[in-house]
Amino acid sequence: MSIVSPEHVSNDALLVAFANGDPIAAQTLTERLMPKLYAHAFHRLGHRADAEDVAQEAFLRLWKIAPNWKQDQAQVTTWLYRVVINLCQDWHRRKTPQDLASVHEPEDTARSPAEQMDEQYRHSALYAAMWDLPDRQRLAVQLRHIDELSNPEIAEIMELSIEAVESLIARGKRKLTEILQSQKPELGYSHG
Repeated sequence: MSIVSPEHVSNDALLVAFANGDPIAAQTLTERLMPKLYAHAFHRLGHRADAEDVAQEAFLRLWKIAPNWKQDQAQVTTWLYRVVINLCQDWHRRKTPQDLASVHEPEDTARSPAEQMDEQYRHSALYAAMWDLPDRQRLAVQLRHIDELSNPEIAEIMELSIEAVESLIARGKRKLTEILQSQKPELGYSHG
């Protein structure tokens, strides 16, 4: 069975099609979800090669369980995010996070070098401040504001109620504001 128009097919249906031998389904699912999973892993790990490894490992695990997939138990995206989160936690147990100064951001030629440096400094400050958050707050803030997932999706991934997710995000944002408030002048913001 081959899917004719895979862009309109759900992730669950694509996984079932892959399990039934459709290589186009696997390609479509990978193209659809790999960038999001890689980005999530990169924000959690701060290192491109490790983020690639984590995202690829998550997909390898998905392909292995595809023949036994039960659509009524979880969404493919939820399952994959849980795997990526667990793999990132395992990575942190094994390694020390890379120094933020050594993480190179892609260059944006539309901005001046000074603007690029300011932006990189702000990004580094935010990234460092996020590490001062408790783990669950950091994860909730990242899933919501960096990965742009909905609160119900985050609740399913974190196995919490939507209200608990909303509370974690609100507390995380307040804590980030407190942490970054004292750095406003260094970040190029006036006191106002």
